[in-house]
Amino acid sequence: MNYKSSLQILNLPEDSLILVVDDTTTNLEIVFNILTNFGFKVATENDGARAIKQAENRLPDLILLDVMMPGLDGFETCQRLKENLATCDIPVIFMTANSDTDSKVKGLNIGAVDYITKPFHEEELLARIKTHLQLRNLTKTLEKRVAERTAALSRVLKDLQESQLQLVQTEKMSALGQLVAGVAHEINNPVGFIHGNLGHASVYFQDMINLIDLYQQHYPNPVPEIQEEIAAIDLKYMLSDLPNLISSMKEGVQRIRNISTSLRTFSRADSDRKVYCNIHDGIDSTIMILKHRLKASEDRPEIQIIRDYDNFPDLECFIGQLNQVFMNLLANAIDALEESNIGRTYIEIEANPNQILIQTTLAENNNHILIRIKDNGVGMSADVQQKIFEYLFTTKPVGQGTGLGLSIARQIVVEKHEGTLEVNSALGKGSEFIIKLPITSLY
Repeated sequence: MNYKSSLQILNLPEDSLILVVDDTTTNLEIVFNILTNFGFKVATENDGARAIKQAENRLPDLILLDVMMPGLDGFETCQRLKENLATCDIPVIFMTANSDTDSKVKGLNIGAVDYITKPFHEEELLARIKTHLQLRNLTKTLEKRVAERTAALSRVLKDLQESQLQLVQTEKMSALGQLVAGVAHEINNPVGFIHGNLGHASVYFQDMINLIDLYQQHYPNPVPEIQEEIAAIDLKYMLSDLPNLISSMKEGVQRIRNISTSLRTFSRADSDRKVYCNIHDGIDSTIMILKHRLKASEDRPEIQIIRDYDNFPDLECFIGQLNQVFMNLLANAIDALEESNIGRTYIEIEANPNQILIQTTLAENNNHILIRIKDNGVGMSADVQQKIFEYLFTTKPVGQGTGLGLSIARQIVVEKHEGTLEVNSALGKGSEFIIKLPITSLY
């Protein structure tokens, strides 16, 4: 008889190991011979305590356990096996000459799967062992399939979440790009007219001032009606203040032009490949867009932005996406500062002002740049830091945060630019986000 073929036909592993525990040597020999003749691998033990150790060292597929043994009896041995995480899933079949119902119920309640009554028949012994090994094998197969399916579903879920993040990011930048294009078109033309004409207006006003000065030199005593009008309009003050008005208008128009330029820089559309860009321009454009949140209010002084920029060449990157990272990190820093101001007076905040430090440096290996964005706000606990980049995680109230900002930021830095995004923080001491980006070519 080909015992290997028998095991294969029964869909049992060829290395199925059965541990037989009995304090009677004769019983051990009989069971050993029956099982090995059929093709099973067999280990034997005549003591409950040693059987537990042997099962821990080499996990059997099934245990045949005598009930009546000195020291640890079968019931106690089975109970300890079931309490052990390493051996609790191994099926146990009791062997006993006592066939009363109470003993069987006790054994089954402890965790045994079956009973074999001594003296047993070879066919019955093999039939019960085959059945429970097949159940054991089926259970392992199902557990493996469930684990594989769970892993596959987890991968699909992760891919879906990443696709959703990418879709949100793409739609957000697309909508912003369209908005900025429209605003820039509506603003740039009239601002261009004003900016160009202010220069001519300044020249014209200067000519008029010169003419008035010349007239007053040759006609120092005009008629009373003209003298009254000069006094009414305060001509002297008007002539001295007019250049200041023109200068203020020029400055205002230039600020509008700078804002428009910053909007275009921030929302720059990315192509399907990286381009070389000045990282500092991206950061500055983001600060310009957030300037309304930095200004002083009746509750607090202006939030101070401290720039500490290193000198390094343009970086090959998707600048539009990196600008979104800067926006998320700086907006979060402002939120943290505003939260830290709760319960503090204007004077207290002024004594320890809100600050955001933006520092860029070249890494020691000259192959990476580091961008640090640090605030002196409320900070974060260690638990929050562990979850801060997770999909949909947010510490903000409902309606104020989506939990997507930092997830998208990390995806842009890590997946799109092969960099890293880390956070260092402590409650009450502020937070620091560190972006590390590779430099393809330094010079």
